[in-house]
This record gives sequence, C-alpha cells and structure tokens, in this order.
Amino acid sequence: MNPDFIAGAREGLKSYLPVSFGIVPWAIATAIAMRSAGFSFTDSAIMSVLVYGATAQIGTLPLIVAQASLVSVFATALVLNLRFFIFGATLSPVFKGQSRWQRLLAGHLMSDGVVASLTGRLLAQAQPARRMGLYLGPSSWNWLLWQASTVAGLLFYESIPRSASLNYLSTIALLVLIASLSRQLQMVAVVVCSALLAIWLRHLPYRLGLFAAIVAGIACGYLLDRLPRRRRG
Repeated sequence: MNPDFIAGAREGLKSYLPVSFGIVPWAIATAIAMRSAGFSFTDSAIMSVLVYGATAQIGTLPLIVAQASLVSVFATALVLNLRFFIFGATLSPVFKGQSRWQRLLAGHLMSDGVVASLTGRLLAQAQPARRMGLYLGPSSWNWLLWQASTVAGLLFYESIPRSASLNYLSTIALLVLIASLSRQLQMVAVVVCSALLAIWLRHLPYRLGLFAAIVAGIACGYLLDRLPRRRRG
C-alpha cells in the first residue's frame, strides 16, 4: 500500500465515520422490503451486493413482484440512479489517470453519503494516490457497513416489529442526506421542484411521476447553474 493512499484513506474515514451510521436504518429497511416482497435470504443478499443501491432496489421491487419485463425493470433502475451520472461527471477529475478496473470499482462503490461529504476535499486534493485513498477508504467502509446492516435486517426479519414507522426509515435517511446538501438556494430550488412534481404526479402508473420529478430536478439544477454563467458572459 502506498503511504499516501493510506493517509488519504485514514483522512476520509475520519471525516465520514461520524455520519456513516445513518445508512444503517436505511439498509435494514431495504432488507425488510426485499423479504416482504418474497425474496429469499440468498436472493436478497445477492441483490444487495450486485445492485448496492437502496433507491433502485426498493424502486424495482414492485415491478419484479408484478413480473414486469426485464426492460421495464432495467429502465426503472437506470432512471432512479440518474444522479450517479451527475456524481460521476463531477468526480471524473478524481479518477484521472487511474486504470479501467479502478474506475469501475470506484463507480460500483460510489454512494450518496461519500459524495455529499467529501466531494470538496476530493477535488482539492492534488496527489493522485492520496486522492484515491480519500475516496476508496470511506467508500469501502460504506459498502461493508451497508452489507452488514442488510444481513442483520435479513437475519432478524422475522423478529423485527412490522410497525408503520419501519416503512419510513429509508425516507428519513434520505431526508437527512438531502438536508445536509441543501445549503444553497440552488439546491433548495431543485429539492422543492422535484418534491412538488413527485407529489402532484404520484398517481401515474409505473412510478412515472417519480421519473418526471427526477428529470425536472436535473433540468432545474442545470438551468439555475447556467444563469450565473450567462450573466457573467
């Protein structure tokens, strides 16, 4: 291990560790959702490892249960994960010069929490090895914590009370993350635009209202980002 890589990993873990445990209830709620949909322990664990995305896992469950076409399931997961295209574009300088396998691993390990917490540090870090450690350290920890929490939810599925509050654990975790990101007026506008449209179109079939809200949020953020540039121009 490169000393700079280890130093970066330690720095990333130290910064991300206090907020990382917010994903525990989210992972447990996702595990409960998979088992409630009829998935076996093995199927749920494999889906958690391969997909590694609560939004996509929970969002595609109704389609899988309804035996929708593979194209519909894939399209749903793709739209629900559109934010990772933006994350990847934002963090692309971080992985400059890295091998294809390193970039593929970084893409699989990418998570909302790490991106929200460490993007500024990652883009400001000029040393490549330290930069990769700063990303892969907390990202690997996040992956391990997610899988461990998912397994815990699967193992204790039968003994976990089926209270109504469990249905909102993942939503609460997302709201905490959104609140931490909404420090600028631009981000608040994107959140409000997406939320209002999602509520207004919630009765559309195949969760099309959610898709529309995601696209509208992306468009809103893009337009608000372009306005200051035009004014400067």
